[in-house]
Amino acid sequence: QVQLVESGGGLVQPGGSLRLSCAASGSMFSFYAMGWYRQLSGEQRELVANITTGRITTYVDSVKGRFTISRDNAKSTVYLQMNSLKPEDTAVYYCKASRGLTVLWGQGTQVTVSS
Repeated sequence: QVQLVESGGGLVQPGGSLRLSCAASGSMFSFYAMGWYRQLSGEQRELVANITTGRITTYVDSVKGRFTISRDNAKSTVYLQMNSLKPEDTAVYYCKASRGLTVLWGQGTQVTVSS
């Protein structure tokens, strides 16, 4: 069973950058599709970016051209490089692993974009 731990969140000024990491413990990381989601208090969690086992990536329109998702199977880690950050990117960011009916979530990491 894969367990997920996110890191890399924090406070950044508008226009700045952050890189989130999601480290997976356990085996078979390469068999999981990985995604980054974000959630504001009282709102639904929304998909930000997804990367398949074949490294096909998808993004929500609001982050296209600014965010990049990648994975390193040797390190069992998925990344979210976030550039040109905006205040509306402020949220708790969650890592998700999925394989068939199995869905796993990390604990989340706070990203705050503010001057």
